[in-house]
Amino acid sequence: MESRFRVLFLIVAMISLSGCAATKNLFGFGNEEAPPPTSEAPGQVIDPEVERREIKEPAIDREDFEIGGYVGIMSVEDFGTDVVYGVRLAYHITAGFFVEGTVGQTEAGLTSFEELSGGARLITDSQRTFTYYNLNLGYNILPGEVFIGEGRAYNTNLYLIAGLGSTRFAGDDRFTVNVGAGYRFLLSDSIALHLDFRDHLFDIDLLGEEKTAHNLEGHLGFTVFF
Repeated sequence: MESRFRVLFLIVAMISLSGCAATKNLFGFGNEEAPPPTSEAPGQVIDPEVERREIKEPAIDREDFEIGGYVGIMSVEDFGTDVVYGVRLAYHITAGFFVEGTVGQTEAGLTSFEELSGGARLITDSQRTFTYYNLNLGYNILPGEVFIGEGRAYNTNLYLIAGLGSTRFAGDDRFTVNVGAGYRFLLSDSIALHLDFRDHLFDIDLLGEEKTAHNLEGHLGFTVFF
């Protein structure tokens, strides 16, 4: 009988101890140890391997002076069209503004009156040389780039230009206003191509009445920065 009580007592004691442990874990009273930290970092889901592209910045010459020549076609009002050629010198004040001096020359032809009259000449052959001298102010309104192929980019500028000057024509020096636009294409850091259109305006009265003559010019130029 006594041995039965001992067995029953041991069973009750074991049930009590296991119940206490479960109760502590249930209500958060237990001291559960955290798992030891691992030395390995969690694996990265995406491992970007970006291949860096080598970029070569366009080298623009830091010099402010630009000199060169040009050749094209000029239409002298009432006197036909002929080849024009000249030189230009520019100074870039800022990235936007520049001043430019130009000297150009062409030859005037015969007027319709001279051709129909058979021999009458309004001016002599030496007076048909058309020479102009201009001082202009220009402004770069649209700087940009032109891409040729996959690996070449060239700097460009679209600019407006206007100025005052003098034109030697028909035996007289005539006060001249010129306006126009141009396109500059930088082949390298110091060499540029120009495509220009200008209108040279002055008063003339060779045909009996004074009027403002529009003398249109288009030329292709080549300049060097220094």
